[in-house]
Amino acid sequence: MTRFSDPAAVELLQGMLKIPSPSFEESELAAHVVDAMRGAGLTARIDAAGNAVGEIRRGPGPTVMLLGHLDTVPGDIPVRVDGDRLYGRGAVDAKGPLATMICAAAGSTGFRGRIVVVGAVEEETTMSRGAVEIRRTHEPPDALVIGEPSGCDTVVLGYKGKLDLRYHVRCEATHPSNVVPKASELAARAWTELLDLLGPGASHARFDSPGPTLTSIEGGLTSATAEFSIRIPPGFDAEGLVTALSARLDPDTLQVVNTVRACRVGRNDPVVRALSVAIRAQGGSPRAKVKTGTSDMNTLAERWTVPMATYGPGDSGLDHSDREHIELSEYLFGIGVLTRALAELDEHLPGEHR
Repeated sequence: MTRFSDPAAVELLQGMLKIPSPSFEESELAAHVVDAMRGAGLTARIDAAGNAVGEIRRGPGPTVMLLGHLDTVPGDIPVRVDGDRLYGRGAVDAKGPLATMICAAAGSTGFRGRIVVVGAVEEETTMSRGAVEIRRTHEPPDALVIGEPSGCDTVVLGYKGKLDLRYHVRCEATHPSNVVPKASELAARAWTELLDLLGPGASHARFDSPGPTLTSIEGGLTSATAEFSIRIPPGFDAEGLVTALSARLDPDTLQVVNTVRACRVGRNDPVVRALSVAIRAQGGSPRAKVKTGTSDMNTLAERWTVPMATYGPGDSGLDHSDREHIELSEYLFGIGVLTRALAELDEHLPGEHR
């Protein structure tokens, strides 16, 4: 194994940022990441979905999976260093966390079990095809860390789920002054009906409340389509909402595009504890939070009931922004945290997970 020095860790991330990888165009970056993992001593390959998958196996012991994503939203940000800041598309979401995982895996020379590092494709899309492929082709690990920007002293316990809906309506051609509803009006009314069903407490600001978004609306007098995305908390009755909304609309025109369940673990989860201990060991004060978006943690938690949490350096407030950058000191701190957390998991995972 080759432990990354600080300059080598920065060089790894810079190299990843210089390769554009919007969703569906991750192949060049995947090949680069596989080469980097092989250079660090991991066995690495590209799987059927295009994921970059690396592995270290050192005999009996737990299997820990570290999964980040390769893809970014579109948009070019010139890669440059300005003081302690490294700019580039994906610096925080989520090439920074993925590079952290590669460096931590390479630096965990005393780990007695197996570490699997995954750079997943298409996380920024509706279907999360990369994580679905990992879920389908891999046995559940003994512990799972998802790489997303949480801040180097913060552990993410969970995410809201998501319900994506599409409403399409057609009407007979008529004069604009006719009193009958037009297709565009019916599409707008569908959004109003959705808000009424969700109630006045619906908000993206709270984890325990649904948060609706009118993703798009387009059309005219005879044909219109509206798309809605509702971020849903644990226990939310998504099926009941669809039934109720269909009853207020033409049920044949409302389509469920995708549903992802919310997920949340407790503060005593072994991965949460390991990361918290590691943050303290690095001189930080660990915090825990939940997020109102979704991640590959949702996708994997739908089938895998294993200890898990999300961790990664970077300010999530910079996700998708034109100012996206990561503090290099935070990135290096995160590598230290995750390296220590792997040692904690190796030592303290309960017997049934070994």
